[in-house]
Amino acid sequence: MAAAAASRAARRVLSPRLLTASRHLHASASEGSAREASTSFIHPAAIVHPDAAIGQGVSIGPFCTVGASARIGDACQLHTGSHVMGHTELGEGCVVLNGAILGADLPGRTIIGENNVIGNYAVVGVKCQDLKYKSGEECFLRIGNNNEIREYCSIHRSSKAPDCTVIGDGNLIMGSCHIAHDCKIGNNNIFANNTLFGGHVVVEDYTHTAGAVVVHQFCHIGSFSFLGGGSVVAQDVPRYMMVAGDRAELRGLNLEGLRRNGFSDQEVRSLRKGYRKVFMPASTCQSSFEDRLAELGQEIELLESPSVSSMVESIRTSFEQGRRGICKFRSWNIS
Repeated sequence: MAAAAASRAARRVLSPRLLTASRHLHASASEGSAREASTSFIHPAAIVHPDAAIGQGVSIGPFCTVGASARIGDACQLHTGSHVMGHTELGEGCVVLNGAILGADLPGRTIIGENNVIGNYAVVGVKCQDLKYKSGEECFLRIGNNNEIREYCSIHRSSKAPDCTVIGDGNLIMGSCHIAHDCKIGNNNIFANNTLFGGHVVVEDYTHTAGAVVVHQFCHIGSFSFLGGGSVVAQDVPRYMMVAGDRAELRGLNLEGLRRNGFSDQEVRSLRKGYRKVFMPASTCQSSFEDRLAELGQEIELLESPSVSSMVESIRTSFEQGRRGICKFRSWNIS
């Protein structure tokens, strides 16, 4: 009886614009009202704004909050104490674990695709930490499908409109990772715990970082590359390559990553031959790095391999205006 009285008293102090203590949402005539979700479950201790759009089969646990502009897709699960704020769209089948915060009451939008898992106490779609951000300016985050974002991760919106922080599909972002404003993350990447990306970093596809990696702002990380544990990456990492150290240096091709991702023996041999021509010249070779790269660009037989062509392109574009060049390398001579 005492518990019931306390519950009724708590409801009386809530704003009349908030919807609580209901297992069902009923559609209203207004355009912005929550659409019918008769099969959804909302715990009595949750607070869901009447203007929020709640899909079918949604489960909202105790002490969750859902803001007026939020849209929750079908079959989503909001676990205890999770929050969806601001203009945030959550696609079908997403799971938001305890304490996670999605979105913020800022101009702009956070869009999260389907079948994503947001881990405990992760913070996704909040204001960036760029001091150039101007209060009131729109900022955006877009996340694709089938990502797993683990506990205590932080992912920030862009620093200005119309720019957007983007994360693709199928990524595993392990605990305590940070993805800063305006980053562009591709598909099927694996970021181990405490991987930190500065603003405007571009990560392509199928990359892998070990733990405690730091990547400087504006760097580009090429597809199928590997960043060794504890690396501090201050320049670009070309496709297919492995780096390690502070400051990170090239340590050869990511051979294990290539094998795991189905590269043929012939493709790997071609990549190794191309890598050696540029980064491991013969002891009698007096040509510069630029000359050796140009010579590789004339190797018609090697360039017939799409992987070698892609590697050469990745290296060349890293030296374009506004880019940071590639990580340093040791000129191992072959006698």
